[in-house]
Parts: sequence; C-alpha cells; structure tokens
Amino acid sequence: MESDPKIARLLLDQAPDAVIFASTDGIIQEWNAAAEALFGHSAADAIGQSLDLIVPERFREAHWKGFDKALGEGDTKYRGQALPTRSVRKDGSDFFVELTFAIIHDTDGKVIGALAHARDITERWTRDREQRQRLRELEERLEKQT
Repeated sequence: MESDPKIARLLLDQAPDAVIFASTDGIIQEWNAAAEALFGHSAADAIGQSLDLIVPERFREAHWKGFDKALGEGDTKYRGQALPTRSVRKDGSDFFVELTFAIIHDTDGKVIGALAHARDITERWTRDREQRQRLRELEERLEKQT
C-alpha cells in the first residue's frame, strides 16, 4: 500500500508538538500550527528564515556547531533523547523547551536537513528548579544541625 501525501501533510499540520524542519543551511522549510502557537511566528513568517529565529543569541554559536556536526555525521548524539533547553518567542521572551531531533536523509541516503519536535516545559522546569532549591536549603539546614 502506497502512502498518501495528503495524510503526511495532515499529520504534520495536526501534530500536537511543534514540528520544525530546516534544510542543511539552517533555513526553516516546515513549520506546523503547533510551532506557530509555541513560538508566536506564523508559518508564513518562519519559513525561509534561519533557525536563529528561535535560538537565543547567547546559544547560537553552540547551536550551529552542534547542527553542523550532526549534519556532517548524518546523525545526532541526541537520538532517542529529549533535550531541555531555552528558546525564544516572537515577542523576545525566553522560555524552556524540550526538543527531540532527527537528521533527515532522502531516499538515496543523502542528508537533506534536520527535524525537531518541541514542547514548552517552562512550568515543569520552574517547578523542578524550585524543588531543587528547597532540597538544597533543607540539606544545608540539616548539615548545620549536625
């Protein structure tokens, strides 16, 4: 049974997580509705732009180094892992996202770009950070009591 390209489009458009595909030059080629909601940029505004659109300036050097390395190797060291990191919205605000990555190959095996799925984890990140801080404070109090 041959797959229907219309179904593939529906899957992308209706995916619950932000889906971003960038070609090997780091230019956004696909940007779904969840990406619009998460980052605040419409698909029309995002497609054709550099991934710098969503990478905070202070992380860009490391981002491009990792991006180029993964494309060169044809795989990412984060395969099968969710990576928490910071991103930036259209309004300039930073927030925490969880990203999963894949390097995409064409039918001949040639690398054609990178795919990322993203979701907002700001609330969880903040809650976890507060819990870690409380734990440190408790540990410090216990040390002082002993």
